Formats: sequence, structure tokens, C-alpha cells
Amino acid sequence: MATTPSRDDALELLHDWVENEGLRTHMLAVEAAVRHYARMRGADEELWGLAGLLHDLDWERNPDDHPLPAVEELRARGYPPEVIQAILAHRSDFTGVEPESELDRVLVACDELSGLVVACCLVRPNGVDDLKPKSVTKKLKDRAFAAGVSRDEVQRGIELIGLDRNDHIQNVIDGLRARGTELGIRGEDLARGR
Repeated sequence: MATTPSRDDALELLHDWVENEGLRTHMLAVEAAVRHYARMRGADEELWGLAGLLHDLDWERNPDDHPLPAVEELRARGYPPEVIQAILAHRSDFTGVEPESELDRVLVACDELSGLVVACCLVRPNGVDDLKPKSVTKKLKDRAFAAGVSRDEVQRGIELIGLDRNDHIQNVIDGLRARGTELGIRGEDLARGR
């Protein structure tokens, strides 16, 4: 029986495929949020973390076919079917694979919202340290802020996960706060210029 690739294996793959630091940070942020949900729900944190970390692996190389080239690579490397399914489901509009499992729904729910939360952190002196859902909701309503974040996908994710919007935002903040130093979004990191 093959061994599931480790987080170190996934990080090496990420660094081989992704050059853009902003995209790397996004992928790490989504991983942090998804892992937080795994801990909250008693799920396999390592498995869920792999899906969060690698969900946009091919975005830079193949945006038109994303995530199909990444899925092909991950299958060849022996990544678990649950990870493949979640990555396909996070872009169901293109792949036709709908989010079915809890991991699928959590990945969709954390993807765009994590991007918005990171953007909120970057414009605050204290970054993620004292960020509240109210501040994120305010920026969510401002479509000019982090304009690349799909508000429709944020809403879809909230509906898929079945939580109150503020509760979900707080969960994502908590997940990112736990990895704030690695993400460069703590107040002290921002004061030093990351």
C-alpha cells in the first residue's frame, strides 16, 4: 500500500509549481483555514490540509484548465482520492464535480474567504491579531476591495458549510491567526514589512 504524500512533499511540489508569492500565501492561508475546520470537526487534519494547500497548484501554469493538470499530477503522485475530489469540487463550474463531502464543502467555503481575510490583514496595523468578523464583512460589501475575490463564491461557501456568516468568518480568522507568523499577517510582521 502506497504512503500518502506528506505536507513536506506537498510544499516541495507547491514551490516547484508556484512562483508567485501572493499565490503561495493564498494556498497556505486556505490550508490553515481548512486545517482549523478539520480540528474543529474531528477530521483528518493532514488529509484536509493537503487539499487546502494544493487546491490552486496549477493556477499560475494553466489558469484556463485549472485544476485538471494539477489533479493529473496529484493522481500520478499517489494523493488520496478525497484530496483529488475536493480540488475538483472547488471549481465545480468548470469540472462539473459538485462538492459532496464535508471536506469538499469546507474547501469551497474557505477558498475565497481566506483571500479576503488575508487582504483585510494587510491593510490593518495589527494584521490578524485583533481582526473581527465585522471588519471582514465591511470589506466583503466593498466590491472594490480585493476585487479578485468572488463575493458570489464566498456566499456559496457560506451556504455550503451551513454556518452563520460571522461564525464562519471567525473560524477562518482563527485558522489564519494560528499560522499568522508563517503567513506574514501578524501586526509585528506587517510593521517589519513582512
